[in-house]
Amino acid sequence: MAVQQNKKSPSRRNMRRSHDGLSNPALAIEPTTGEVHLRHHVSPTGFYKGKKVIKDKSE
Repeated sequence: MAVQQNKKSPSRRNMRRSHDGLSNPALAIEPTTGEVHLRHHVSPTGFYKGKKVIKDKSE
C-alpha cells in the first residue's frame, strides 16, 4: 500500500485540482436549419456541415 512521505500542502493540492473544473460543452449552430447541436456531431434533423447525412423514415 502506498504511503505518502510528506504531507501535501493545501496550496499544492489546489494547484493540482486547478484543471478539474467543468466547462460548458462546445455548441455549434447548423447553417441550414439554425439548430444548436454539439460540435462535430450530426444535428437532430440529420444535417452535418450543411449537408443531409441521415435520411428520415419518410424518405
